[in-house]
Amino acid sequence: GGANRIELCSNLIIGGTSPSLALFQEVHGATDIKIHVLLRPRAGDFCYSDFEFNIIKKEILIFKKAGADGIVIGILKPDGTMNKSRMKELMKCAGDMHVTLHRAFDMCADPYATLELAKEIGIHTILTSGQENHIQDGLKLVKELVQLSADDINILVGSGVSGDNTWTIYNETKATCYHLSGKEIIESKMEYRKEKVSMGLDGLNEYQILRTNQKKIEAVHRILSKYLV
Repeated sequence: GGANRIELCSNLIIGGTSPSLALFQEVHGATDIKIHVLLRPRAGDFCYSDFEFNIIKKEILIFKKAGADGIVIGILKPDGTMNKSRMKELMKCAGDMHVTLHRAFDMCADPYATLELAKEIGIHTILTSGQENHIQDGLKLVKELVQLSADDINILVGSGVSGDNTWTIYNETKATCYHLSGKEIIESKMEYRKEKVSMGLDGLNEYQILRTNQKKIEAVHRILSKYLV
């Protein structure tokens, strides 16, 4: 659809968690575009225990060895500031891999201070919706972040990007990097359905599957190609 890299994760319905090595290998073998791996040991906040932190470090080494081009990470302290020491330790494990600070940025207490800290420690990209659930509500902050980034760090716009709003986002913010799932809902091929038994979240229809739609990716790419050279 025109995408130039993939952020690979599992469990997108809960915000994404670390993918399995088998999933990475399957995707890596099916495409030649760059793959950045989301490393998040669980759903919820980004204040991790020592055990969870060690898992992330081990996952970096596993996916680095497997051929991943980048990692997507984020750790916060209880007070809402970025955990500088732990982020630097993860980046040391990553070596020359591309490092993206994921939407832990949108959960931090001070986006401006976090932006400067991210630049200071050498993070390459920040994924953000402007500290809102939907990018349409966060355009003001994203515009400021693009201006403050001063070409030292990429501002990657996400959460609700589509062909319907890409031009508006670009026109308002001048952001040049866009992140989307482009998902659609397809029906399961299951004919027999045990409706009263649930394997997961309450209210989740387990006979509907989310899948990326190539045309939705193409729609965003088509709009951006008019403005970005």
